[in-house]
Amino acid sequence: MSIQLSDITAVILAGGRGRRMGGQDKGLIELNDTPLIQHLIQQLKPQSVGIVINANRNQDQYRQYGYPVIADELDDFQGPLAGFACAMAAVNTRFILTLPCDGPFLASDYVLRFMNSHNQTGAQVCVADDGERLQPVHALIDISLHSSLINFLKSGDRKIDRWYAMHQFTQADFSDCAEMFRNINTPDDQQNLSITR
Repeated sequence: MSIQLSDITAVILAGGRGRRMGGQDKGLIELNDTPLIQHLIQQLKPQSVGIVINANRNQDQYRQYGYPVIADELDDFQGPLAGFACAMAAVNTRFILTLPCDGPFLASDYVLRFMNSHNQTGAQVCVADDGERLQPVHALIDISLHSSLINFLKSGDRKIDRWYAMHQFTQADFSDCAEMFRNINTPDDQQNLSITR
């Protein structure tokens, strides 16, 4: 069954430890004097989908942007899949579209590419492909897979690729804008991106 924009909630994943950034909350670090979370919101808003923010700390700061803020149900920063799971439980749309908070650049048709990929294939999971490899944290996921994900997490596994392989999944083509997947993992990344943008 085909989907529309109203069937999708974008989930900005800002729930990590930020180890390589000295423990900073990466969604709130600045690029060109603007927090990364704000860069992403500004690019998502014109794409006409609902937005929620997955954050495990500094939640009041994230709430200032006017969107729901949800925390992982699992303790101790269990990774992106924990963020997927809490979002799937919280939204009232058929799909979530996940993206990490530390990649500040989005294609202007980011949401549409995922939507078209699903509509062409009917896949339960559509994962971004940069032309060389999958970018697994950028994904459109059917919330009907929530119970599967909860069981996977209860088993102790945290590998995104392994969970995807259990389901029908396809790629969303982003090979013409692979630059979009540059992210900020270290202070050097932050400095280099600030210089180039």
